Amino acid sequence: MSTITTGTAAFHDAETWYRVTTPDEPREGALPLVVVHGGPGMAHDYLRNLEALADETGRTVVHYDQLGCGRSTHLPDAPVDFWQPSLFVSEFENLVAHLGLERYHLLGQSWGGMLGAEIAVTTPDGLASLAICNSPASMQLWVEGAAELRDQLPTDTQEALARHEADGTTTDPEYLAATQAFYERHVCRVVPMPQDFVDSEEQMEAEPTVYHTMNGPNEFHVIGTLRDWTVVDRLPAITTPTLVVAGEFDEATPATWQPFVDGIADVRSHVFAGASHCSHLEQPEEFRAVVAPFLAAHDELRDAARAS
Repeated sequence: MSTITTGTAAFHDAETWYRVTTPDEPREGALPLVVVHGGPGMAHDYLRNLEALADETGRTVVHYDQLGCGRSTHLPDAPVDFWQPSLFVSEFENLVAHLGLERYHLLGQSWGGMLGAEIAVTTPDGLASLAICNSPASMQLWVEGAAELRDQLPTDTQEALARHEADGTTTDPEYLAATQAFYERHVCRVVPMPQDFVDSEEQMEAEPTVYHTMNGPNEFHVIGTLRDWTVVDRLPAITTPTLVVAGEFDEATPATWQPFVDGIADVRSHVFAGASHCSHLEQPEEFRAVVAPFLAAHDELRDAARAS
């Protein structure tokens, strides 16, 4: 069994909470993996099952809650323009420095993959590999993909979504029920939702500042500060080996993540048949079986040790 420790890293006038899973039998040269959650504001809980990679691959796995959610400092009174991708890039860099990680892998899911791309375009010295999971390269592509998926919902569900969005009544039970129908098709196809996902969602609903400010009321009605976000034109700057994965029924449709494949020089991709946005919850063993060899192939310290 692995060992779990938790702590906080000071960041500006706040704190970033983190959880470190250390394998009892570390594999020589296996670089740590930092897992970056989505939302924004979803907290790490729904990605917790990736800690299994610690014992399975002999590497340390780091989870953390980004500023404004989970167990990190909440800032409900922060101004709208405070919540920018650059804030979370700085927070990630601060956490890596706090933990003393000289070389590491980064796996980001959904918004976490978007943030991972933002980090990778800065070409940090310590980044050994990047896994972009279920993520769009631009929010315009995301919105277009979501519209296509909405058109496949039952007519009465589509009408309920459109009516309440037009009226600004997105907390109405009818609207929430229609949203759930979309989620069960394209966000997580495990019914009932896994408890880890429920835990992340409940903390976000209890204090939704980050999610509502940056995204909007739900996954497909994007009216927040991220609505014009794109990394497409900056992707050639990413020199890190990159893995792009998605689910067959993912709300991150193929058109949303194809720019990563087209724009990053050293890249490979994989689609999980039968899965959607939370591929790691729907097909956990298959997900780790794809990620683990990718990480092992880019454990540069291991390769350097062998060369010597």
